Amino acid sequence: MIQVSHLTKRYGEHTAVSDLSFQIEKGQIYGLLGPNGAGKSTTMNIMTGCLAATSGQVTVGGWDIFEDAAKAKKLLGYLPERPPLYLDRTPSEYLTFVGRAKGLAGAELEYQLSYVMEVTRITDVSHRLIKNLSKGYQQRVGIAQALLGNPEVIILDEPTVGLDPKQIIEIRTLIHQLGQERTVILSSHILSEVRAVCQTILILSKGRLVACDTPENLERRFAGAATVELTAEAGQEEVRRLLAVLPGIVRLDVREEGGKSLVSLESAGDEERLCREIFFAFSRADCPLLRMTTARAGLEEIFLELTQEDPAGAAGGEPQAGEREEEER
Repeated sequence: MIQVSHLTKRYGEHTAVSDLSFQIEKGQIYGLLGPNGAGKSTTMNIMTGCLAATSGQVTVGGWDIFEDAAKAKKLLGYLPERPPLYLDRTPSEYLTFVGRAKGLAGAELEYQLSYVMEVTRITDVSHRLIKNLSKGYQQRVGIAQALLGNPEVIILDEPTVGLDPKQIIEIRTLIHQLGQERTVILSSHILSEVRAVCQTILILSKGRLVACDTPENLERRFAGAATVELTAEAGQEEVRRLLAVLPGIVRLDVREEGGKSLVSLESAGDEERLCREIFFAFSRADCPLLRMTTARAGLEEIFLELTQEDPAGAAGGEPQAGEREEEER
């Protein structure tokens, strides 16, 4: 659906996006992750034709976003991080203006206005001034304008920033609904949000793509050794003796506390098999196991590992406001 090839964006000596390439398939929800300044918003602005690239190519549905902008943009709906709202208009007035700007008129305009307001659940507030709406409703109005024209791809830049927990859940539910009929690209630095709604995750660091896969595959690829923690009603020496004969343990820490042994170990193999062997070993020794849990690195740890060399102010990532203005002039 979207092909990004060797995309680069420079602001003077500052490189915001560096030789970036990836492909967006039809009918999925994608998450674009990265620390602040990693190049997410710059990439989205170029993909939607709002910002010129220094070099590289973006095609949408086979149309070049720079050479065939009108045809490519018809396939896209875009919600920037700051929704382009006219605060002194009502949602109905504002969406009518946006619809006409997108070439809609007559019965088709009326139908789409009704549709996008129903989907985003803003019909009840459609005649209130936008400046008097909550942040959550303003985000819904922003998503509604992105839906006008029935685009095949919806691009949302930080759609839940500044929302309260209830509003975040509502916007996530809306994104799920949109993803059933359209391709959705969601930019965020909130890992739980991306994990909850996205089928594929792209991670940017210093303007480069460092990972692209499903959340499950990323966790498997970068998980490393599994950690097993257990509490046994036995002395430290007895616990060490029982565990010493079991294969696959690469690290073992045992300490006694209140007549019990608290154990933390790492498994290089199948942790489920190891847990079964631990259970039966302690059972045969008539040694009660009071607790046993396993854990692997989650998306948060993977994200930190892949972007740990992306400190604020490092080369790459988003430019400062002055740099962006100077380049655009």
